[in-house]
Amino acid sequence: MATKKGNYAFIDNQNLNLGVQKIGWKMDWKKFRQFLEESYGVTKAFMFIGHMPEHEDMYHKMHELGYLVVLKPTFDMTRILKPEVQKETKEEGKVEEKKAIKGNVDAELVLWAVKEMKNYDKAVVVSGDGDFYCLVEYLAKEGKLLNLLAPNGQYSNLYNAYEEYIDRIDKQRKLLAYRHFTKVKKPTTD
Repeated sequence: MATKKGNYAFIDNQNLNLGVQKIGWKMDWKKFRQFLEESYGVTKAFMFIGHMPEHEDMYHKMHELGYLVVLKPTFDMTRILKPEVQKETKEEGKVEEKKAIKGNVDAELVLWAVKEMKNYDKAVVVSGDGDFYCLVEYLAKEGKLLNLLAPNGQYSNLYNAYEEYIDRIDKQRKLLAYRHFTKVKKPTTD
């Protein structure tokens, strides 16, 4: 008799983070980890993130919240902004350059999902990025795909053939959004 292994989540942190921020909110990572466990039976949640030394505290916090953090080295990528959004500096005619940090985690996420297949019942892929199409297709064919969690409704149209697997995280905003509450001091009466 086979023992139940549980489901694993494979999370593209940047896609998820930018996807929910694009529509105006921030993820509460503690609530999201609980949501994965309660809604999808996720026993292990692999969080794939581009490594930046100044974010070490965040990586430790994610680990404390129950994520298995997989870091990918990042590199600086300088690009010129599109002409319609370029800003001129005080010196006339100079174009401001914007530095971008790139930490492409796609290959690692695919590798880990396949490498870990024997250890989980089903996979939950958390990303709307079409770069994971081959993984989604393979997991579905092998009967190992539970769901594809897209951050919002703007996921890759490559997934149209897998609509029955797609759940949108933005529909859980009330449950998963980070809320920062500050205590309001009550006025004292003398």
